[in-house]
Amino acid sequence: MASEKSDRPIVKHIEELVGEEHRLRAHTDMSPADKGRLASIEVELDQCWDLLRQRRALREFGDDPDHARVRPPDIVENYEQ
Repeated sequence: MASEKSDRPIVKHIEELVGEEHRLRAHTDMSPADKGRLASIEVELDQCWDLLRQRRALREFGDDPDHARVRPPDIVENYEQ
């Protein structure tokens, strides 16, 4: 449980980004700035989810989750789904 608490800031940031994403998508007439922000949110969400998965995997195998690092957009955006 204590180890999962260390992930809480990442989860909170994901929740905030998702909220912002939903607010932006609710607009039918997005400005170019809104479209740009939405694109950056999508990348940042992918990075956050990747970081969280790294931390959980490290923890599962007995390693220090603090060794996980945010990977660059060109890495996380090219993962196969």
